[in-house]
Amino acid sequence: MEAEGRVRVSPLPTGGEGPGADSHHAGGALGTARRPLLAAAEVLALDDEEDDLEVFSKDTSLAEVNSFSPLLPISPSSMINQYEFEDGPELRDLFVTVDDPESHITAIETFITYRVVTKTTRGEFDSSEYEVRRRYQDFLWLKIKLEEAHPTLIIPPLPEKFIMKGMVERFSDEFIETRRKALHKFLNRIADHPTLTFNEDFKIFLTAQAWELSSHKKQGPGLLSRMGQTVRAVASSVRGAVKNRPEMFTEMNNYMETFSQKINLLDKIAHRIHKEERDYFNEMKEYGPIHTLWSASEEDIADSLKGIASCIDRCCKATEKRMAGLSDHLLPILHEYVLYSEILMGVLKRRDQIQGELDSKVDALANKKTEKDLFSEEIGKLEDKVERANNALKADWDRWKQNMQWDMRSSFTNLAENNLRYYEEVKLFVAKMRFFHYFNEEVHGFS
Repeated sequence: MEAEGRVRVSPLPTGGEGPGADSHHAGGALGTARRPLLAAAEVLALDDEEDDLEVFSKDTSLAEVNSFSPLLPISPSSMINQYEFEDGPELRDLFVTVDDPESHITAIETFITYRVVTKTTRGEFDSSEYEVRRRYQDFLWLKIKLEEAHPTLIIPPLPEKFIMKGMVERFSDEFIETRRKALHKFLNRIADHPTLTFNEDFKIFLTAQAWELSSHKKQGPGLLSRMGQTVRAVASSVRGAVKNRPEMFTEMNNYMETFSQKINLLDKIAHRIHKEERDYFNEMKEYGPIHTLWSASEEDIADSLKGIASCIDRCCKATEKRMAGLSDHLLPILHEYVLYSEILMGVLKRRDQIQGELDSKVDALANKKTEKDLFSEEIGKLEDKVERANNALKADWDRWKQNMQWDMRSSFTNLAENNLRYYEEVKLFVAKMRFFHYFNEEVHGFS
């Protein structure tokens, strides 16, 4: 691979058991000026203004990461097949599907609803199958309720409500399908979570008809109550750093700060590569018809020109397939973990707020001679609250890291395999084009 097309990538923070990857993923190279796509263990070169980083460490063995055996075969597909979570599909009792988007136009607004189909064998459900329609703001309501009920659990991210500059138009088929996939993943992340899946608001979201859900929403805390919670959160953050934060959570915070920088940079690089691939594809599409037209006016080399046009057309199809793999698999995963990085930072702040409340009560008790019994009781409750928050976050942190490692590994492995297939297809077409070019030079004197 050409040196000027390389981007060097440094490891996502590992911190003992952080994400790692093997060094067995390799891709071929085509002798063109095109930039290579990202690969999990590949080293690429960034622009001068961008920092260098590594995505995965080449020295990390599979045995260090999770339950891989060091004797496993090294092909990407075999590695994915060997990787299993504790909760396999056969243990699941709740399946959720998001599909069938519909546009709704009213005098006030235009919006999209999605069909949410739930199948379950759980006893707490009155039926084994439900079908409801939900719009984006219903998904947003569910996410907020989960955060309120479980402030130190890692709630899966939702796709952004607003379209970023340069993205596809709102309500286009491409945008709606992208959002549908993200909403489907959001609900299935919750359904697979050992705690969130049993949340009462999640059950209502899956089963209640539109009017029932609307009525349930109105039963939530009022505006003044939510404002009070916000004021307390801001006041807690203003007090400064937590005094007695356990070292584990300081390490988590440092990990997430570094992870956020790395994943945002990876997301930026992947989008830049996708844009360059799309520009290359659009340019290449024009060359096939040009050679076909040219062949009509050059009888001596007509067959050669038609052969070149055919090869270019096949290269276009192979390039389009590779671009689809990039946009369907890698880009959504990277962006999801960009959003996850923001969520994790929020979770860590909420944990700190709970401990900050405990610290303030301890300080108040030390400065007061009276009301010691009352303060002692409050401190005991806060200590229990902090312990529950810590245990919840620690368990969810391990689970999140395992999911993240799996998602990153499978995405980059799929990308590497797509690149290998692409280069295998294209190198044959390039060889044919070189033959036609050589034939024209030697036989007809064209160069």
